[in-house]
Amino acid sequence: MTAEVCLTRRDGHVFIVTLNRPAKRNALNAELRAALRAAFDEFDDDPDLRCAVLTGNGPVFCAGGDLIEMASHQVQIPPAEWGLLLGSRGAVSKPVIAAVNGPAFAGGFRLAQQCDLCVAADTATFGITEVKRGRGAPWAAPLIDIMPRRVMMEILLTGEPIDAARAYEVGLVNDVVPGDRLVERAIEMAHLIAANAPLSVLAAKRLVDLSCEMGTSAALAAGDAVYEQVYRSADALEGPRAFAERREPVWQGR
Repeated sequence: MTAEVCLTRRDGHVFIVTLNRPAKRNALNAELRAALRAAFDEFDDDPDLRCAVLTGNGPVFCAGGDLIEMASHQVQIPPAEWGLLLGSRGAVSKPVIAAVNGPAFAGGFRLAQQCDLCVAADTATFGITEVKRGRGAPWAAPLIDIMPRRVMMEILLTGEPIDAARAYEVGLVNDVVPGDRLVERAIEMAHLIAANAPLSVLAAKRLVDLSCEMGTSAALAAGDAVYEQVYRSADALEGPRAFAERREPVWQGR
């Protein structure tokens, strides 16, 4: 059953996860949330996987929570498990790229926001539509580190979507490409990341997260600890050695 709502495949060190409820606009029901957690736990726990791509099947990336399921359960305050999408811990240690193929609304916007990078089809749209349904988006707080305050305010207060071009302009999206090149472009980016030293990539992601959480001064101090394992690794010696020997490095991730 899980394989039907969330498809996974491997491309070398890259893991591709596809939301697969196209008839329901890839809305996040209990089954899909559980399948996403399982997929990203697999990704995070496998040392051979270094970067993931998350996309949707069909014309919609993700329309958000399944409103029919929410109505049937009379959901008011969302259960904690609703926030656990990218793995059972709510986040993964490795980079994830969102490949947004169409509308990313409400919980779909949240999924794109939680990814580390975002590539959008030129037809994609992004919206936090909760105000139109009497709901809320406390999870949107990290947007203040991604986009200007007044753009964040506009998105939250109006509930109106922005298109891919504006999402790129305000910093929500890293690249905009034609829809038929979307997943290809995201996988290209993932392979660029996966080709780098694994420990350096993990530390870089951690440093960015710490910088957002702690502020510059505290993150600078914490950065020394984050990168100590990198500097002491075998890969830290392999990189310069491979350059000197004019060959590609062979990363061991240790």
